[in-house]
Amino acid sequence: MLASILTGLEVATDPVNLLYVLAGVSIGMVIGVLPGLGPAAGIALLLPLTYTVPPESAIILLAGIYYGSYYGGTITSVLLNLPGEAASVVTTFDGYPMAREGRAGQALGIAAIGSFIGGTVSLIGMTLLAPALASFAVKFGPPEFTALTVLGVLLIAYLGRGSMLKSLIAAAFGLLLATVGQDPVVGAARYTFGSPNLLSGLDFVAVAMGLFGVGEVLYNLEQRAAHAKVASISRVWPTMQDWVQARGSILRGSVTGFFIGILPGGGGVVSSLASYAMEKRRARDPSRFGKGAIEGVAGPETANNASSTSAFIPLLTLGLPANAVLALIFGALLVQGVTPGPQLIDENPEIFWGVIVSMYIGNLVLLVLNIPAVRFFVQVLRVRGEILGPVTILIVMLGMYSVNNNVFDLWIVLVFGVLGYVMRKTGFDPGPLVLAFVLGPIMEKSLRQSLLLSDGDPSIFFTRPISGTLMALIVAATAFSIFRSLRRRNENSTTQEAT
Repeated sequence: MLASILTGLEVATDPVNLLYVLAGVSIGMVIGVLPGLGPAAGIALLLPLTYTVPPESAIILLAGIYYGSYYGGTITSVLLNLPGEAASVVTTFDGYPMAREGRAGQALGIAAIGSFIGGTVSLIGMTLLAPALASFAVKFGPPEFTALTVLGVLLIAYLGRGSMLKSLIAAAFGLLLATVGQDPVVGAARYTFGSPNLLSGLDFVAVAMGLFGVGEVLYNLEQRAAHAKVASISRVWPTMQDWVQARGSILRGSVTGFFIGILPGGGGVVSSLASYAMEKRRARDPSRFGKGAIEGVAGPETANNASSTSAFIPLLTLGLPANAVLALIFGALLVQGVTPGPQLIDENPEIFWGVIVSMYIGNLVLLVLNIPAVRFFVQVLRVRGEILGPVTILIVMLGMYSVNNNVFDLWIVLVFGVLGYVMRKTGFDPGPLVLAFVLGPIMEKSLRQSLLLSDGDPSIFFTRPISGTLMALIVAATAFSIFRSLRRRNENSTTQEAT
């Protein structure tokens, strides 16, 4: 492991890659500051830029954008009561009340310190756990990957934002879109409607840039507050009393975020909610929460950063994106000719260990940048959405055309941009759709390989130890969801009868 870490250190400390680390976390912070844009949209916009650089540099850049955006979202949550991205919604509960009390600087400072500690703890766990998980994953065959992808889609639907039914519908639509193109076994055309442009399937970058780029811009132009006032910042460093109150929350948030980040669909939203609920339940005076409790900022923000780091474990060792943002990074790796999975550590150690070591550096850079540069990043909030939106869409279209020089891709971007806007307006989360779209080809290939191995006998998924355990989890999760829905329906019926 020491030799592997030294290999990663050599990659990450290359001057060019150090610039990519700095650029990634800086861009990520700016993206996080822009209300509603978020890491998914930012990475989707910048995907074309990564095609001309080495794979390790590309992933170092995208990873920096990913975890850098989580702190950027804190700035708008605290100062404007407007989450920069979804995982920062919980921060508004106590961050904005702290700002109204004149403690905006302390809220941002404790968030920066907590993010650094959470990310570092998660990286240590990732360094120790990921190789062992990769060794275990070598035992995975087609039946195990089939069960794993089904479990991944189910969990992202179960843990996603909003209604589970809507998340399942979005995931099912994503699986359907993944079948467009030529059949991978017999070569027959599927859902191409006679168009040669669809024979190779829908372009992942076009779908992602449409849903998360154009769709998010259209939605946020409508939602963004036009005359929001930015709270002032005085003291940035937390006081000793703040630190005493928040240190337990930071430690608990680190552990909570690490383990939730490993789960498919976990991510920052779930980890921040879990951390906030834990801190409120443990508090001697729960009534303080929602009125400026610093634990309500420290815990969720720490969990955010910890989960954004540990989410790379299933991506790099199992080839399973834990959330929609990592699905975009997964696609970027595939475009680079690198397949994430159990063999990545042995076949591409410079990518695996280079990314991990770059995260250590990136977390330190974020801590150094965040405290003195808060006032600079606040100025991004003063850019009018009416100016920023059209410029963003123009960059999206130019970037998409530069990928394949194909006008048809631009139409795909526009169609999925409108679809993304409609999904957001009607309460559908685009995340499950993108994740299912990425996992669909893997699921189909492993499913058909499994049935070929068993001569069409589906019992192969239940008789093998690992796949059988995963299928049992799928059945248990489905049964629990149905039971909970029926129980809730009965309780509502009883309440209506009583009234």
